[in-house]
Amino acid sequence: MSISAPDVTPDVTPNAPWWRSAVLYQIYPRSFQDSDGDGIGDLNGIAARLDYLVDLGVDAIWISPIFPSPMADFGYDVEDYCGIDPRFGTLADFDALLAAAHARGLKILLDFVPNHSSDQHPWFRESRASRTNPKRDWYLWRDAAPDGGVPNNWISDFGGPAWEWDEATGQYYYHAFLKEQPDLNWRNPDVRAAMLDVLRFWFARGVDGFRIDVLWHMVKHADFPDNPLNPAWHVSMGEMHRVLQRHSTDQPEVHAIAGDMRRIADDYSTPGEERVLIGEIYLPLERLMHYYGQDESGVHLPFNFQLIDARWDARTLAQMIADYEAALPPGGWPNWVLGNHDRPRSATKRGAEQARVAAMLLLTLRGTPTLYYGDELGLEDAVIPPDRVQDPRELREPGLGLGRDPVRAPMPWDAGAHAGFSTAEPWLPLGADWRTRNVAAERDDPASMLSLHRALLALRRRHPALGVGQFRLIEAEGDVLAYERVCGDDRIVVALNLGATPHPVILPPGAWRLLLSTTPDPFTDTLAPNQGVILQPER
Repeated sequence: MSISAPDVTPDVTPNAPWWRSAVLYQIYPRSFQDSDGDGIGDLNGIAARLDYLVDLGVDAIWISPIFPSPMADFGYDVEDYCGIDPRFGTLADFDALLAAAHARGLKILLDFVPNHSSDQHPWFRESRASRTNPKRDWYLWRDAAPDGGVPNNWISDFGGPAWEWDEATGQYYYHAFLKEQPDLNWRNPDVRAAMLDVLRFWFARGVDGFRIDVLWHMVKHADFPDNPLNPAWHVSMGEMHRVLQRHSTDQPEVHAIAGDMRRIADDYSTPGEERVLIGEIYLPLERLMHYYGQDESGVHLPFNFQLIDARWDARTLAQMIADYEAALPPGGWPNWVLGNHDRPRSATKRGAEQARVAAMLLLTLRGTPTLYYGDELGLEDAVIPPDRVQDPRELREPGLGLGRDPVRAPMPWDAGAHAGFSTAEPWLPLGADWRTRNVAAERDDPASMLSLHRALLALRRRHPALGVGQFRLIEAEGDVLAYERVCGDDRIVVALNLGATPHPVILPPGAWRLLLSTTPDPFTDTLAPNQGVILQPER
């Protein structure tokens, strides 16, 4: 079976922005490193582990929300967009972290949460004070339906109606997530101006970019019509999928807002110090591509989450990669994600052996990859006892497997007390195998998942073909996925066996030398079970 993907001319000019060849590393700050003994990770903890990240070989850190928050949704309910929550430290701590990261050549990206604030934000406190308050229209207020019920059938992503009744003012307000997270009204120019100033505040402080939370949610249909029912809905999907979010998300007006954000990022960019915007967007491929904007007027990287849920089948993946590459607009740069703070870990979904193959895939495809903390250790989802559940998603719809706590368990650093994460009981339980699966145990083990990641990241730095090179699928059959990366004279072949039986692979003509394998098995022209290899022409 032959699947073609376009050869893409690599951008290796001196003006190519840093993020094109970079590897991003997501840190969930509550769970990375605690420095003050309260069981919750913090900024000083991240600073203490910067050398680990340098040694690992990543280029930039994306830190999930660290702003002041009541923590109804663990930081995604923001009370002050221009501060630091005391649990994580202070603005001075953040400035020190930023300086320390930059001194080591690491960039820092923050998590911007523009769709909604906390209900404790001063803006919302004013908005709900009265119908005539100047900030009333900063949020989405609507009268009850004629029968006294909710204004329409929109459903919260955390289950239940997306409308909350406010007794004092006699109207409903809209919340796409928790009732403690009221949605901002981005059709109001004052809201737009205030939130864009937030970007300017952090850019002026030296932040290198933002991951923009639920970008596609930010504008709603002006008339608030009912969403159509989902004919394929089943209770196991969660209540949010009972309707199709046709009118509550992905409205055309959001692209102008993304364009405003892009212009601000560009205004703060200089050669070699470009600011980057990454949009969280869960949409089908053809709609996702619109978020690049026209003539590069959208976000730099609309997150591509296809690998997370992809059927782990070589032909399926080959077609998916080809379709994605073919769909990219002129100037659009690809990106890939295997996991994040909301989705099951790669090792849980695919098993330990195929998680190694998946890591090689993530770090050798064309584009900017994002690595989720702990995946470099092969962490699996932690088991969270019912009495330790923290995630409001799980608490609202228990038993469906939608909870996110299992992928947010603390990072295991060593086999000491609390895995070296804290001197106190961590806010979430550690994974069951933390005594053997931790940084200290894997650091000096050449066969470990950590050593594999370090080797992969070192190869990316050493070979322009892997960082910015052209991409071409190689014809393969069965469980084999193979492709070639080329940049000038630098040529690399990657061949992955996604199955549990040996499989021959047809390589391009010439003699090839093994650079790296996911297993200790030798390689000639047959891949061992669960083996991925990176090859280079014999010189």
